Amino acid sequence: MTPLHIIGAGLAGTEAAWQLARQGLRCTLYEMRPVRMTDAHQTDRLAELVCSNSLKSETENTAPWLLKEELRQLGSLLLECAQVARVPGGQALTVDRVGFAAEVTRRIENEPLITLRREELTRIPEDGITIVASGPLTSGDLAEEIGRLTGSDRLYFYDSISPIVDADTVDRNIAFAASRYGKSIDGTDDYLNCPFNKEQYEAFLDALLGGAAVPAHIPADAPGTPFFEACLPIEVLARRGRETLRFGPMKPMGLSDPRTGYRPYAVVQLRQENARADSYNLVGFQNHLRFGEQKRILRMIPGLENAEFLRYGQIHRNTYINGPTLLNRTLQLKANPRVLFAGQISGVEGYVESIATGFLAGQFAGAVQRNETPVAMPRETALGSLAHYIAHADPRNYQPANITFDLLPQLDEPTRHKLRHDKPARHAEVCRRALTSLPVAQLID
Repeated sequence: MTPLHIIGAGLAGTEAAWQLARQGLRCTLYEMRPVRMTDAHQTDRLAELVCSNSLKSETENTAPWLLKEELRQLGSLLLECAQVARVPGGQALTVDRVGFAAEVTRRIENEPLITLRREELTRIPEDGITIVASGPLTSGDLAEEIGRLTGSDRLYFYDSISPIVDADTVDRNIAFAASRYGKSIDGTDDYLNCPFNKEQYEAFLDALLGGAAVPAHIPADAPGTPFFEACLPIEVLARRGRETLRFGPMKPMGLSDPRTGYRPYAVVQLRQENARADSYNLVGFQNHLRFGEQKRILRMIPGLENAEFLRYGQIHRNTYINGPTLLNRTLQLKANPRVLFAGQISGVEGYVESIATGFLAGQFAGAVQRNETPVAMPRETALGSLAHYIAHADPRNYQPANITFDLLPQLDEPTRHKLRHDKPARHAEVCRRALTSLPVAQLID
């Protein structure tokens, strides 16, 4: 039987391997850690989350919810593991990142149809079918191989990760527990909130704008660093205007400081990082300041004056290919359909989006293995629309994308007209149409 190779055991690679195993197919999953570590990973566990611990909204009839719901209905391994490792996170699906990675690793290692090999692959195997899911931190040697194979230069952007603080060092006399507008999945106050008055905010902003940043680790990239727009460092946001943070990651809407009874001028939210609740991450506070500067500036946040940071914000270079030029809707290389791409290297952004493309690549590679023609997911689904974006976006300005309703087809004109004044109803109808279109029986059988 034709060998099946998967390069990279992150979110996409582990999901792809599991989907192949569900089809009764043997595969080899390659992971270079711990033989070769990356700048962002800290362990050798599979599917380690290096940025946030949030898999985004669980609010029904939102685009992130729809993508997760499709994956749940189709039997995603990683969505199952996320539920096992779930921790409170307001209306988001948030996980204990250590527990999540441990559960994924356990499930993969115990699956007899998956052979896990801890080694760095720097060449695409010439035999069999290969899913490239090496992630945004693809090693230089493999990236060069991908460039050779695709005949195009690799693209890139910079991405950042948020700091994590020791829960015991947060001043609970200042930081208060609350979810915005009192909304959460189970009715609990899932966030700690550090409130600012106007003077504190202005002083913090001045310090942030004057903070020393870590230089680009590839010097030629320093001018015009191409950050991903949906994950901008806070200091980059701050330079766009003094009110930008107050209307972005520091917005105080839906919160009331119990000490005053009023809404704060600005707020920093802390989200529980693990099941023990002994650490919290600073929501939306990805940055690339020097560590010493981070400690000084972040301790200006009310409630964090004596904070001990378990991890500082960091920045790393992400690698991805020009999907519209190279891939079709079944994530296969147009020039070599026995090679597929999945995860962030294919041009998606976000944990669940990476899981989704891994799921699809596993299904499509299985079809190729059986000498069948892979069938793209229906365009009406979030899964199908994500793959459609990868294959059909404008190649001249291709940027990694999160799932949004803009990627899905519009409703027909009569339905749009009928619901023109009811946006929630329009979103609910898009979700209903998507879930009705899922080819559940075909995929599971």
